[in-house]
Amino acid sequence: MNFSLFNFHPSIAAAVQKCGYTSPTPIQEKAIPHLLQGHDLLGLAQTGTGKTAAFVLPTLQRLQNGPRKKIRALILAPTRELAEQIHENIQQMAGNSGLRSCTIFGGVSKHGQIRNIEKGVEIVVACPGRLLDHLNSRTISLGNIEILILDEADQMFDRGFLPDIRRILKQVPAKRQSMVFSATMPGEIRHLVEDILTDPMTIQINHEKPAETISHAFFQVDQSRKTALLVDLLQKNTMTSTLIFTRTKHKAKNLARHLQNAGFRATSIQGNLSQNQRRLAMDGFKSGRFSIMVATDIAARGIDVSDISHVVNYDVPDTAEAYTHRTGRTGRAEKTGQALTFVTADDGQIIKFVERNLGGKIRRETVPGFAARIAEKPERETGRTGLRANSRRKPSAGKWKNRTGRAASFDFGITASAKK
Repeated sequence: MNFSLFNFHPSIAAAVQKCGYTSPTPIQEKAIPHLLQGHDLLGLAQTGTGKTAAFVLPTLQRLQNGPRKKIRALILAPTRELAEQIHENIQQMAGNSGLRSCTIFGGVSKHGQIRNIEKGVEIVVACPGRLLDHLNSRTISLGNIEILILDEADQMFDRGFLPDIRRILKQVPAKRQSMVFSATMPGEIRHLVEDILTDPMTIQINHEKPAETISHAFFQVDQSRKTALLVDLLQKNTMTSTLIFTRTKHKAKNLARHLQNAGFRATSIQGNLSQNQRRLAMDGFKSGRFSIMVATDIAARGIDVSDISHVVNYDVPDTAEAYTHRTGRTGRAEKTGQALTFVTADDGQIIKFVERNLGGKIRRETVPGFAARIAEKPERETGRTGLRANSRRKPSAGKWKNRTGRAASFDFGITASAKK
């Protein structure tokens, strides 16, 4: 299938071609026709599937007709990085259509945002908290909204934004086209979807599994040896663009600093940075000035770099769903990627849920000098659901083996150093 079959306005079609889009991704192919017909839509898709274009292009097509310099489309995002990324994509795909967008999020001056609104825009990309601030100050009106989009709705819930979203909904016209996109669908989001969407179409694209272009490996290591193992892997293998996840912002900052001192082009993105510092870190990672980004789950929202070669889970994520989010940052646009996870003795239970999502055993790796004995509790047939996939429990007896029962070797296929 080709994008020309969607019959976009010539200015939008030209921008699509300039962006290098040829064949639509599965979610674009399935969602765009319904959205062009004006249907509400629930899109369940993992990170990196092309969902931004899936909702931006139909939005631009609709806004071609009708008044200009009035806010007619509102896109809500959980983080300022994601809001910025969506805004940049809109600018690229709008081409010479004359349609304009602006961002609204915290951490920067309200006055600049007010000036952008006063100049006249058709699309606002906003984080809920700062948008509510503008609404309370009467510096923005949502009375002309025709399209409402919630992106990464599950992360909205995780960040406690659902009450804010419900307040915003009260100021948006009831007659509108609405879309909700989410990688997962916890119960709270399902209730919100029922309130927002009317007779929606549902598009589901393997929303619980990482992309098939990603290879996965678990590295067994003691907690105290993680940093040394990471440095060893970076020194011995070419990891051209690496995203590393830690559980806390303090650890992200310290790990990035340690890697810098070891000679790597590393930076971090975490909650204690100012907006300008975050932008400099993001721009440096995108441009290749930094080959390594260390981040927390929340801070990583909005990182949209198409050629990330490796994702490293320095700390195992808390849920199988979070594993999908993290590893979805690599293996994009049909490129291959590698996901490496450092596993300690306390992580046995959560990796069971990860493997259940993947539908098979992930190979265990050991690096000479870093081997650790990891125990795993065998599953019992209880006739009940048992632990939920987002719970953690310390494992006990049992021992991991790969499918052959022998130690496997992880071949990066590359040997050059990742240093400067």
